[in-house]
Amino acid sequence: MLKELRIEKVLAAGFFVMCAALSGAAFGEVYRPLVSPELLEHAKLELVWETKLPMKGAESLEQLHILGNRIYGLSSRNYMVSLNREKGNVIFSRTVAPVGLPVVGLGLYEGELFSIIGNELVQMNPEFGTERSSKRLAFGIACPAVRNSEYFYITGTDRRIRGLRSDDKVKVFEGGARNDSRVTSVVADEDFIVFGTDAGNVVSVEAGRPVYLWQFDAEDGIAGSIARDGGSLFVASKDTNVYRLGVYTGKLEWKYQAGAVLDKGPVVTGGVVYQCVGEKGMAAIAKASGKFMWQLEGGASLLTESGGKAYVITDIGELVVMDNRKAKRLYSVNFSGVSRYVTNLSDSKIYIADEGGRLACIRPIGQEQ
Repeated sequence: MLKELRIEKVLAAGFFVMCAALSGAAFGEVYRPLVSPELLEHAKLELVWETKLPMKGAESLEQLHILGNRIYGLSSRNYMVSLNREKGNVIFSRTVAPVGLPVVGLGLYEGELFSIIGNELVQMNPEFGTERSSKRLAFGIACPAVRNSEYFYITGTDRRIRGLRSDDKVKVFEGGARNDSRVTSVVADEDFIVFGTDAGNVVSVEAGRPVYLWQFDAEDGIAGSIARDGGSLFVASKDTNVYRLGVYTGKLEWKYQAGAVLDKGPVVTGGVVYQCVGEKGMAAIAKASGKFMWQLEGGASLLTESGGKAYVITDIGELVVMDNRKAKRLYSVNFSGVSRYVTNLSDSKIYIADEGGRLACIRPIGQEQ
């Protein structure tokens, strides 16, 4: 009798799954995982969660951001979805800007989201995505806003940086590079800011007034974002070099010659600096010494680092696992369905997606964090 009941339950479950699949097929919504379980197992990875972001047919996923314990997806129609990173449950989903209006960057400071939307600095409630305040800006935006406890720093296409008081958004100072070059990225500290320019300058000024502290000059423009790690700055230049500078002095600590023009900023972890080197792929550089570790042809982005291994996605849709200690390639797996991804340095989880809004969180097997 018990055996018959078990058989009936299995048949009923199978019938339910079949009906669900047929029902989905009728509406064109048959579920297909972003990466098959077999491929994940081959790559010694496991699925933590997977979801489909609520997007319309003509919509595509354009941006992914990790901020605190949330992951944010922004669609081509400026529809934002916020999810809990651990469970994948939706915190909020809403339109944050009219279609076609540029959304430049997304930041989080003391429990508040901020972004440049169109020509406005907008602050949002992280629980609901609703607007808390906005400040209209009378200039074009060159790069994402950054902030500290007292100021927002907004970079304009007019090559100027404005410091706006965080509480009332009143401008308290304005400055820029001495050679009037275009600012490409800004790093904010409580006591100073550091910015890079398209002329190759790395400049530090006081946080609350345009008083110069130091300047370092590369031979060509600063590429991508400057990365800060403790007391050091890591800077990529179009002069083919990656530089490590003292954050308080601007003193050169080491220089790595990459052998190609650089167009992206470095990613820095506990012991490694990862740098995309154009057609040469990705280079891994020892953070302490600036010495070459390994190069991966076609390497496009670091996804995460765990247990001395780097998980790198390539420009042909392949996940490659590199052993940093042995400086060698361990194995790879087909990730051809993945077209959107974000670097995660806070733990070993990997966040990947496609332009249709399938979003998955995976991790190395045996990693609980």
